[in-house]
Amino acid sequence: MLNRRHIRVKVMQSIYAMHQHQGENLDKEEKFLFQSIDNMFDLYLLMLSALIEIREKEESYLEVASKKHLATKEERNPSKKFVDNKVLKLLSESRSLNNAIDDRKITNWKRNDDIVLFLLEAIKESVYFEKYMQNATENSFIEDREFIATLFTEVIAPNDKLYDYLEEHKLTWLDDLPAVNTLILKQLKHINEQDEDFTISKLYKDIDDKEYVKNLFRKTVLNEMELSKEYIDKTPNWDAERIAEIDTIILKMAICELLKFPSIPVKVTINEYLEIAKEYSTPKSSIFINGILDNLVKDFQKENRLNKAGRGLL
Repeated sequence: MLNRRHIRVKVMQSIYAMHQHQGENLDKEEKFLFQSIDNMFDLYLLMLSALIEIREKEESYLEVASKKHLATKEERNPSKKFVDNKVLKLLSESRSLNNAIDDRKITNWKRNDDIVLFLLEAIKESVYFEKYMQNATENSFIEDREFIATLFTEVIAPNDKLYDYLEEHKLTWLDDLPAVNTLILKQLKHINEQDEDFTISKLYKDIDDKEYVKNLFRKTVLNEMELSKEYIDKTPNWDAERIAEIDTIILKMAICELLKFPSIPVKVTINEYLEIAKEYSTPKSSIFINGILDNLVKDFQKENRLNKAGRGLL
């Protein structure tokens, strides 16, 4: 779930927060960083649980409507095509998914069912729902899967009310949302009829990625003065105070990777931090950072300071 670029962004944000609050307790700030990353897994489960809750709300509505004293013919014999959607049922009956939701105490939709009802209404008003329900024949698993993937992409994920709720509940989720939604969509598209359960994604790809979070954070923070000296004389036309703070953090992290992470290729480091600069800093930052890093790499190579392990890492 968590890729290296997202890890870099999380570390960058934590270092920036430290600067803003003048935090001096490294252990406390590191704990906050890991908590921020851990919250991403809760967001992942929350978005999946929304699909389960939407189905349950519609199922409850159909049942209540059918028992009304003056129920119409359609209400007494409603179409259950949506609640019987094979992918929705697989998610609802998934032991691993429901256990994870229970273990992490993901009860947001139980306490805020108005969001679920709003999403259900948006779904039922969509052209995708209308077209799906008008087809009287039983859908294949693939058709059911494509329908849910479309609903998630076009109706649920971009919903403004859902976005506002997530922003209000946890601000850090907004940066996590695109990655989480992309992962869920990928999983939805790859569910098979033969699957007996839904496979929960792991937060970290492996133990190395979790160690990378800690090492990148600590090595950057503990060596900030040393790392800043590497680029100060490379910016003769810029006073230190004129460089955007987020740019200085990106530079320090990139230099830290170049010098203290032998297994990460130079090109990967440069490309990753340039992309982060484009997204999180000023329009000209990536050009500025690219020029500095390019000159630093040339100097590091001349001085034999790039101790990269393995072939093709330069």
